[in-house]
Amino acid sequence: MRTEELTVFIIDDDPAVRDSIALMLGLAGFRAALFADAEAFLAAYREDWVGCVVADLRLPGKSGLELQANLRARGGTLPFIIITAHGDVPSARAAFQAQAVDFLEKPFDDAQLRVAIETAFGLEERRIQSVYVRRGDAERIARLTAREREVMEHAAKGLHAKEIAAALGISSRTVEVHKTRLMAKLGVRNVAELVRFSLAAKSHPNGES
Repeated sequence: MRTEELTVFIIDDDPAVRDSIALMLGLAGFRAALFADAEAFLAAYREDWVGCVVADLRLPGKSGLELQANLRARGGTLPFIIITAHGDVPSARAAFQAQAVDFLEKPFDDAQLRVAIETAFGLEERRIQSVYVRRGDAERIARLTAREREVMEHAAKGLHAKEIAAALGISSRTVEVHKTRLMAKLGVRNVAELVRFSLAAKSHPNGES
């Protein structure tokens, strides 16, 4: 995921604030999408959006914190940065407890917001990479036969070929053949990597991401 594909979703009921933030971000090379309230954002929201949300604490309708909670309830993972002209300790605590990246009081420095956005984008890029890794793992696991999965699970427990053979009622030679094939299909080089795939197989027993 390239940084230029990530978007900063700005939600503030003050047009001057929205435009000011968008201009600053545009000059810094960020993409931005603007919304006047939480309801407009939620109406437009798509699950494939990536980036972060910069939301005012006090909005007409749902507040920035309520929007954060609503999006999480939907399964949304966009990192949040809360901005406000009316900051207080309880609100800041609530934002951070909901895993907001930052809580900035207006007027804030452009540099402060850029740092918060870069932090949020870093979180997004790691999350996206993790999704790609899990999806790739599931696809490779789906290529294994039922017997190869059994051999993988036993090998990941540290069992030797003779022990696996006894457990499965097959010959040690057959175990070695299955092990060679499954490691080639998974692209693993050692037991540590085999353990990771064994755990992934338990998380996605049907090879689904």
